[in-house]
Amino acid sequence: MARWSLLALAPDADVIGFLLGVPYGADWGHRGATHSLAIALAAGGIVAALSPARSWRVAALVAAVVGSHGLLDALTDGGLGAALFWPFDDSRYFAPWTPVPVSPIGLRVLSPYGLSVALHELVLFSPLFAYALWPRRRPRAGARVDATPIEQD
Repeated sequence: MARWSLLALAPDADVIGFLLGVPYGADWGHRGATHSLAIALAAGGIVAALSPARSWRVAALVAAVVGSHGLLDALTDGGLGAALFWPFDDSRYFAPWTPVPVSPIGLRVLSPYGLSVALHELVLFSPLFAYALWPRRRPRAGARVDATPIEQD
């Protein structure tokens, strides 16, 4: 779970660019190339190539997890938008509906405003959290699972 969470946060590694003098609105600036669907697909491809099983299911999940970051950032109400279609289009995009307040960057996330944004997101995404954390019933160890095929007419 921790690895998947870190993977979902990976596109925000672009904030390192601030320290290197990369402007916010540059292709490799914050919410630029690293937030694109092309980078998400590349991340999935890299995982597939490096995976011993060459699992395309895991690669697709990696692409979805990384790609979801840019899509969720497009739901925020601030910043310059997300470069979802980079390198084909340098435009930054917002979704038609922007219910998520933009989060402060860096240590300002620990400010009262940062806390209010975190609480807003917790409430907004609570149905997804509830679904993800809801206990699932699993067969007991050694229990027989009925694998009878369904008859077709």
